[in-house]
Amino acid sequence: MLMAHPAVLADLVQQYETLHGLHAENGGPEAQQRLDDVAYTLCVATGTRDVDAALIAARHQLPGARAEDDSVLAPDA
Repeated sequence: MLMAHPAVLADLVQQYETLHGLHAENGGPEAQQRLDDVAYTLCVATGTRDVDAALIAARHQLPGARAEDDSVLAPDA
């Protein structure tokens, strides 16, 4: 699987968090479309199917992420 560059992931996470923080999902059609586009792009860039999983995966790939801690990604055995 291709992996997005960390700078791209960081930018997408920031855009999503900003739009979500501004409640774009309750805004006009342009704001909602932008939020949907960023969420979709995050999913494609991380190989996931929903935005929550995409955010976790993106943050896990960013510099400074604790690679040895995958407890959020894998269920307890």
